[in-house]
Amino acid sequence: MTDKVARALVTGGAGFFGTVLKHRLLDEGFDVLSVDFCRDATVRDGFSSVVGDIAEPDVLTGIFRREKFDVVFHCAALLAHDVKDKRALWRSNVEGTRMLAEATRRAGITQVVFISSNCLWAENLHRPVTEQDQPKPAEVYGKSKWEGEKILLSHSGDFHTTVLRSPTIISPGRLGLLSLLFDFIREDRKVWVVGDGGNVYQWVYAPDVADACLLAYKNDSSGVFNVGSNDVRPMREVYEYVIEKAASGSRVASLPRRTTLAAMAIANALGMSPLGPYQRRMIAEDFVFDTSKINQALGWEPSHTNEEMLYLAYEHYHANFDEISKRTDVSAHNRRAKMGVIRLLKWLS
Repeated sequence: MTDKVARALVTGGAGFFGTVLKHRLLDEGFDVLSVDFCRDATVRDGFSSVVGDIAEPDVLTGIFRREKFDVVFHCAALLAHDVKDKRALWRSNVEGTRMLAEATRRAGITQVVFISSNCLWAENLHRPVTEQDQPKPAEVYGKSKWEGEKILLSHSGDFHTTVLRSPTIISPGRLGLLSLLFDFIREDRKVWVVGDGGNVYQWVYAPDVADACLLAYKNDSSGVFNVGSNDVRPMREVYEYVIEKAASGSRVASLPRRTTLAAMAIANALGMSPLGPYQRRMIAEDFVFDTSKINQALGWEPSHTNEEMLYLAYEHYHANFDEISKRTDVSAHNRRAKMGVIRLLKWLS
């Protein structure tokens, strides 16, 4: 295998991580075609895009009829907080993956790299999670990612699949629900943690995930690998780091754990809050992946800690606030999230 491929297909290439990955691939000499729901305004030599739904048979059929690819990077996924119809999420994330796998098999492509999630677990295992731990998703997004993994890995006789299980991916440009936190810091309001804020919850830097994608391709790997940051500090300390670096007047304050989590669950069920089961777990529980397997097998190492990447994302948000506030036809991770009932908490801050 050479370091340069004629064509790489990136699903979800107009999204937050898809954008990071496609630019990294182009910088490495790849030719890239992106397929996404959203229009892709990227203009670069070697890049082209298709607006379409991978769960629509004609979209993939047309792409694979016209183009030849050496590798597929499957990043496309609908998020639970971005859709009202959970059937649409399942159709896109699961049936879209099934159709992509079939199209890949028919085209004779030998390698797929799939971005999966830590949403495969809904409970704190009280230790780092390994690739051998059995997934137990509790909500539709996590279930859809687990089903996507199984679909792709079932094609082991047709092509190699590398599954990268990733926690929340952060770098400059990552918005979505993070924009709610950034607004509190930007406006010098209290930043709230649940309980004492002592929980540790791992994230990962977007360029580091792009590195993992390239290493998976170059090593012609198969299997499941965890990625994530090292030296994960408690959430309170992470927020305090960002507040200090941003010279914000914010301070970290605590909310009672049991009452807060119950209220968040009710608000989400009533459609009044964007914070679902995954987000409630992120702000209150521990979750860390063991990344020793990918380190040993592919030589992958993370470059940024949680606090470093969160500050870089905040700095970008603050510097580009006016432009970001005007965005509409972009993916959920590339625009501000709606506050819903969280606005009440903001008024109290």
